[in-house]
Amino acid sequence: MIADEFARRRRALMRKMGRDAIAIVPAAPVRTRNNDVDYPYRQDSDFYYLTGFSEPEAVAVLVPGRAQAEYILFVRERDSTREMWDGRRAGPAGARRIHGAHDAFPITDIDEILPGLLENRAKVFYAMGLYPQFDQRVVGWVNGLRTQARNGGHPPQEFVALDQVLHELRLIKSRTELELMRTSARIGARAHVRAMRACRPGRMEYELMAEILHEFHRHGTDTSYPPIVGGGANSCVLHYVKNDEVLRAGEVVLIDAGCEYRYYASDITRTFPVAGRFTPEQRAVYDIVLAANLAAIAKVRPGNHWNEPHEAAVRVVTQGLVRLGLLKGQPAKLERDGAYRRFFMHRTGHWLGMDVHDVGDYKTGDAWRVLEPGMVLTIEPGIYIPRGARGVPKRLQGIGVRIEDDVAVTRGGAEVLTDGVPKDPDQIEALMGESRAHETAPAPRRRAGGDGARRGARVGR
Repeated sequence: MIADEFARRRRALMRKMGRDAIAIVPAAPVRTRNNDVDYPYRQDSDFYYLTGFSEPEAVAVLVPGRAQAEYILFVRERDSTREMWDGRRAGPAGARRIHGAHDAFPITDIDEILPGLLENRAKVFYAMGLYPQFDQRVVGWVNGLRTQARNGGHPPQEFVALDQVLHELRLIKSRTELELMRTSARIGARAHVRAMRACRPGRMEYELMAEILHEFHRHGTDTSYPPIVGGGANSCVLHYVKNDEVLRAGEVVLIDAGCEYRYYASDITRTFPVAGRFTPEQRAVYDIVLAANLAAIAKVRPGNHWNEPHEAAVRVVTQGLVRLGLLKGQPAKLERDGAYRRFFMHRTGHWLGMDVHDVGDYKTGDAWRVLEPGMVLTIEPGIYIPRGARGVPKRLQGIGVRIEDDVAVTRGGAEVLTDGVPKDPDQIEALMGESRAHETAPAPRRRAGGDGARRGARVGR
């Protein structure tokens, strides 16, 4: 992403802060996995959104209107020995030259420099509670200035929740962000198609997960959350991540997997038959969920409120459950009473962006938020009928279906970012059938002699 994009974001935030304020944004800490092994480092989303700086042990400071430097980075110094072990560091010079900092200092000097930046600022914009250890340092700097107030100093008088202001900016995606999200969605879609092609009865859930991961990694991305690959009864477990059971003919498999491309997430779910063809019962459930998915997407447009896609999905699911005989009564009353929640127990979507469950309020006051161009959300209705469900015919038990797409609000309506992976059941069966036909097709016969050998050699090269 170009440096101008990060600079634009910082300017937008500083305009909202005002000239009497300061913002302090720490990088994410390194997390220990076990003993002397760390988790792969992933930068704090707010910090990266403003800086594009991916190293740990860093702090960004924004001081609107400060003549010497409005944007300051504290970072690790260059260290040839540590860089031999852990990789190259930008250092203060790189923070200025590469990342656009007006000024940069070693992180070890922050206790000496930051109190001076806080002085004469009325408000401190800071996300209190996110990193408790760093909270103590920020409070210590401010309290230290307050004890010096009798000498004529002017310490800050107010803490303001940085996330409330910054997350409003993050909610509306720029053209650059939307292009990154399209790429993330395309890669995610390819991974799901790959898993559909690879699925066979007798394979393990983790084998399909391996296909997903292979496609992610070959495009330079990683998972945006632990993949869910649930076959049979596991398709009814919403956050199933063991992925260690065998896939059986006559069952469906639900895959919920997305990738993170340059800090931007995709989040996709598809459900398909292990053996390549839906049973009548699976198809009946699937068709209801697909209709709910399409009805919800139709409600994604500027001027509609956040809850309208969910309301549309609930209406379709409730009517479908009545047709299946799983609910009895008038659909409108069942909908009002929430009877559908026995089989559809989650919301229809969430914001999507740098975080899978991205930032941004769903309500303004007591009213649902109105959708605007640049917002991106998921649409993911589902029906889950676990085995042993009371009063449910056995032929419908063990069927879990969820269909999830990533959808951007546009000026004219909606753009489905994840349309690269099929969800029409006939298209899914055709795709899976093609891969099986290719697998079982006889190899072309080759004539004996030099001509055949020469043709084979040319193909080989």
